[in-house]
Amino acid sequence: MSNQLDRIDKQIVDLLTENGRMSCADLARSIGNITERAVRYRLERLLESKIFTVSAVVDPKAIGFPVVADVFIEVEPGMVVELAQKLAEYETVTYVACATGERDISIQLVARNNQELYAFVTEVIGRIAGVRRTSTSLVPFVIKDDARWRIPESVIQA
Repeated sequence: MSNQLDRIDKQIVDLLTENGRMSCADLARSIGNITERAVRYRLERLLESKIFTVSAVVDPKAIGFPVVADVFIEVEPGMVVELAQKLAEYETVTYVACATGERDISIQLVARNNQELYAFVTEVIGRIAGVRRTSTSLVPFVIKDDARWRIPESVIQA
């Protein structure tokens, strides 16, 4: 069963998505017609319900990793989860998911340059036992990512 959210809950999460350092007082002022204490209570409830978590979002480009790529991997039957877990251990792999369709695993990775990206895909991923094939796409820019995803209006209770 999903947690019930109202418009104020959504406003709190949306504001924190834009600026995760907003205080409860700032949130209350921005929303209006709610006290700092009520915001604090709601924030605690949202966190306890795991509606969202508080974390830092690292910009890879800011620390010297301007190349971002999506790599789709086809693996031997029965090895999907094992290989996905192995790939998740690499520091430059930022995302790992099991997929359906032509490819079994989807990852995103960052690199300092195209040569480093190529070497990782061919010399590291390509040599892992069970990997059949890879397909790599450079990601020149991202329009929207999960760190900026908002709660859909359709889940808000009137």
